[in-house]
Amino acid sequence: MHYKQTVMISRRLFLMRSTAVGAGLTLGMFLPGGGSAEPAAATPVGAGPGKAGGAVVDEPRFVPNAFVRIGADDRVTVIIKHLEMGQGTYTGLATLVAEELDAAWSQIDVEGAPADAAIYNNLFWGKLQGTGGSTAMANSFEQMRHAGAVARYMLVAAAARQWQVPADEIEVRDGVLRHAYGGQSGFGALAGAAAQEAVPETVFLKDPEQFRLIGTRVPRKDSQAKINGSALFTMDVRLPGMLTALVAYPPRFGARLDTYITHKARRMPGVEDLVFIPAGVAVLARDFWSASKGRDALQLTWDESEAFKLGSVEIEAQYRKLAERPGKLARGEGDAGGALQAADKRLVATIAFPYLAHAAMEPMNCVMQRTPDGVEIWNGEQSQTTDQEAVAKVFGIAPKQVKINMLYAGGSFGRRANPDSDYLVETATIVKAIKGRAPVKLVRTREDDMRAGYYRPLYVHRIEAGLDAAGNPVAWQQRIVGQSIAAGTGFEGALVKDGVDVTSVEGAANMPYAIPNFRLELHSPRQPVPVQWWRSVGSSHTAFAVETFIDRLASVAGKDPVEFRRNLLQDHPRHLGVLELAAEKAGWDTPLPAGRGRGIAVHESFNSFVAQVAEVTVHEDRSFSVDRVVIAVDCGIAVNPDVIRAQMEGGMAFGLSAALHSELTLEKGRVVQSNFHDYEVLRLEQMPAVEVHIVASVQPPTGVGEPATPVIAAAVANALSAVTGHWFDRLPLQLPA
Repeated sequence: MHYKQTVMISRRLFLMRSTAVGAGLTLGMFLPGGGSAEPAAATPVGAGPGKAGGAVVDEPRFVPNAFVRIGADDRVTVIIKHLEMGQGTYTGLATLVAEELDAAWSQIDVEGAPADAAIYNNLFWGKLQGTGGSTAMANSFEQMRHAGAVARYMLVAAAARQWQVPADEIEVRDGVLRHAYGGQSGFGALAGAAAQEAVPETVFLKDPEQFRLIGTRVPRKDSQAKINGSALFTMDVRLPGMLTALVAYPPRFGARLDTYITHKARRMPGVEDLVFIPAGVAVLARDFWSASKGRDALQLTWDESEAFKLGSVEIEAQYRKLAERPGKLARGEGDAGGALQAADKRLVATIAFPYLAHAAMEPMNCVMQRTPDGVEIWNGEQSQTTDQEAVAKVFGIAPKQVKINMLYAGGSFGRRANPDSDYLVETATIVKAIKGRAPVKLVRTREDDMRAGYYRPLYVHRIEAGLDAAGNPVAWQQRIVGQSIAAGTGFEGALVKDGVDVTSVEGAANMPYAIPNFRLELHSPRQPVPVQWWRSVGSSHTAFAVETFIDRLASVAGKDPVEFRRNLLQDHPRHLGVLELAAEKAGWDTPLPAGRGRGIAVHESFNSFVAQVAEVTVHEDRSFSVDRVVIAVDCGIAVNPDVIRAQMEGGMAFGLSAALHSELTLEKGRVVQSNFHDYEVLRLEQMPAVEVHIVASVQPPTGVGEPATPVIAAAVANALSAVTGHWFDRLPLQLPA
């Protein structure tokens, strides 16, 4: 397929300043979706305070909107606007620039962009800068390619002028420009001259058949630094005079501090101060251990008269009753009620999903200091615009006075993109309370964040469907009950439509199966339990509910689960494509030994399509193991197949944790679990053999960070059902005794 793109860039829309800095070329550009005339400084990967302490070294300031910088030493620096939290963003986005620039991969460096939504906004989110929804590659694909193509054009123009040869006779490959008679040069030698060239009105992007880097495995740009310890995470930041803060949080949601005795805590070695903030009581000390011991010495009592005191059992019971009643209409076609009454066979199930914690390996943390110009932050930053505004509000300053240094993050799974900016606001409140006399590192331990954090909501689904005499589904009615993540936040206007939070119903509202009478409803009861998006968001529960119920229908109809789906997906070729690929690679029709079974599930999330086949073994003691998982993914152009495979494997493992183990429970309003000993996650010995198969495509790339997560639980449950005949109405999965 012909894919060459001619990109028209007007002088007004493509604002570029080309500035020679030490004989280097900096390209600052306004590409579709962003722009600013104000200069901004990027944060180099690994830059900032040293691990052993030291002053912050200011990087040179470059042209606003810079995505590409070329130095006299031939190094090409790509400035990345999205957080690297393990998903390969720095590698993938840098690949796009290197491809169109025709640079050698070995000469590419990466830097995290500063917080400036006018320049580095997520193009899918309007005026917001942030990383989430598996959008990093999808929203940056053309933007970063444009950046590389423009840089290449200007280098070629400079070479043509110096060598007095036609520009179209110059070849660029692996960071070197060559002409048969004019000579050859690296990027660095031409950078100064290229900075003086006019901005091109038109640039051409490569056809896919011309790609040299896109579609190949290139080494990740973050691996070496993470292996040798030079990668900078928030926990590594040390500033002169910095204090570490830990907060004593209330034991129940809605409880308030009543009485306190603090003299023992204040006398603990290393403790410098105590601060009362809305979230609780903060202990500030010279190091983490001293802060921890000081917090342990606090004597606090809490007024729980208005605290939330329900448990998970009571909440689920309420939700089950709500699921029996009509809710807000999220999607409706035909007459589901009438078709159900006329159906030859009817099935009904109520399926429950627990609260889940994010449980990232790096707990929530933040470093903040007051500066003469405002505030400076070091953070694994996922939601720059929201956090800038929230911190600015605490200090009564303008958001642009909040400088954020985006560091690596040791996972997030949605937690760092908190609509309330909770842990940053806590840090800001502490810094303000001590009048900015010292930088502060707030550390939320895993126990803190698990017992006083934000969670994937508890959900209950009620599904009823009908089959005709031939075993074809004629009606589907589904009700979902669960807290709205967006309600009461700054995202409510964009995500709640006619009382329906789209994140609660995604994955069900876009269910692809051809069922003529369909009705989806939602109840969003309000609870004081803090909730937030969790990896794959709505699909984290809807995929399981839909895909296990589809298997039930196939069983009652006496049809093979793959064939049953195939007949219902004729109008959805990409769903069908991954379904058939996964089934083929898994050997769906081949026999298995007794006690072993296969299950399949297919789901679309974030515009990517994933099918998974799970093979399980049920043992004599009624335990079971997941032995093999075959994954097929259609995510458009595979920019880096190795990163895609890693994300499919990691996302599947994350979902398998929730399928087999993870559950956060409340008892009388208190969170029971506190760490990995009782909030269990997948262990190494439980990881199945995994195969990943990527559908070849010329469609624009879509996300891979989340789409593997929601599919695995349904595939495993369906495999277990194939062996045992038992259907599963709850996660995590448990075989009946």
